[in-house]
Amino acid sequence: MSSEHPLVESDAELLSSSQGLEPVEDTIRDSRRRRKLLTGIHTVARPVPGSRLLDRSAGSQIVPSGRLLSLDVFRGVTIAGMLLVNNPGSWSAVYPPLQHAEWHGWTPTDLIFPFFLFIVGVAMIFSFRTQLEKGMDRQRILVKAAKRAAILFGLGLMLHAFPWWKLDLSTLRIPGVLQRIALAFLLATPAVLWLRFRAQATLAAALLLGYWAVMRLVPVPGIGAGVWEPGMDLGAWVDRAVFGTSHLRPGTWDSLGLLSTVPATATVLLGVLTGQWLRSRASCERKVLVMLVGGCVGIALGLLWDQLFPINKNLWTSSYTVFTTGMALLLLAGCYWLIDVRGHRRWTYPFVLFGINAILVYVLASLGDMMLHSIRVGAAGAMSAKTAIYKVFFASWLPPLNASLAYAAACLLFWLLVMAVLHRRGIHVKI
Repeated sequence: MSSEHPLVESDAELLSSSQGLEPVEDTIRDSRRRRKLLTGIHTVARPVPGSRLLDRSAGSQIVPSGRLLSLDVFRGVTIAGMLLVNNPGSWSAVYPPLQHAEWHGWTPTDLIFPFFLFIVGVAMIFSFRTQLEKGMDRQRILVKAAKRAAILFGLGLMLHAFPWWKLDLSTLRIPGVLQRIALAFLLATPAVLWLRFRAQATLAAALLLGYWAVMRLVPVPGIGAGVWEPGMDLGAWVDRAVFGTSHLRPGTWDSLGLLSTVPATATVLLGVLTGQWLRSRASCERKVLVMLVGGCVGIALGLLWDQLFPINKNLWTSSYTVFTTGMALLLLAGCYWLIDVRGHRRWTYPFVLFGINAILVYVLASLGDMMLHSIRVGAAGAMSAKTAIYKVFFASWLPPLNASLAYAAACLLFWLLVMAVLHRRGIHVKI
């Protein structure tokens, strides 16, 4: 086996004088020189003037060295969007852009989860590279990744098991958001560690084309092939066969099931390819340009593919994967140019707070919402604490849609304050 590492030496086109990825030895030997040359890549956030939370004299740095600030901001924007759409005051009063598409098609809400998986892929390059520079070998990194995936999967099950004092294992939902992140991350890890850039790209394409072929050609018993209606597609059949209907959310299918984890893994791999590009020697302008072009191509390809394999979040179709990746590339290019290249960082503080504690805020917000639902108030416990808060402080003076949105915004602000306090105390949870 070659001693050269695919994570640090890519294919020939990335090894040109302007685009090549640097070997670990060169990175370690020339780290100071590289930091001067690539000031837009490894960025430590500057403190917001007058902010006590970012007072360097107190030893507080919001982003550790070796992290891409624009990536933390992008992650934070994604988490903020998640908090906004997951916490309406009333599910019967939600503005259409803050709802998922009923089946085929998409809304801005349908971009949130694939954005997060894409970010996971980009971050893997930076994280694994740092571990390599510290002397860890690939096998140890793989074991560490497996442990992290197990923790994420367990956290997802823990959320589904709430309220824990009423736990019924016979009906525990197994698929979930954190479970999908865990599986996609774990499945992508060997490709990041042992495959080069071109092989990673080929694998991502193979996963998307293979998923399309399987969903189109493999017949579902009693239904047939190429049926993409709720509960009638191949993925739903696989979930029922593996988990049984009692462990799926709607009972007959689950939007986060096993088979659709395959294209979700491709989303992570496309993020990995983007991370490779961001770590290359190309100029900042060229990096932004390529991401913009790639984003436009991804969106166009997704819309074209939609004619044959509809854009659908519940099925995580191949067209949905490339379309949302295109969107993610455009937003990341904008963040990278604005923050890491142009240095406009003051506005980023709230989003970085979410970005550096993303899993923590997701878990806490989910638990908080479920607790408010489980606490009963009023005569004979007629309503939940959440409903009472919503009716008294929001619905009593605002129209339904605005009241529901205002409640969600209040939740967003509350968790932002919690993250600010945790940051001030130096609490950053890393899984």
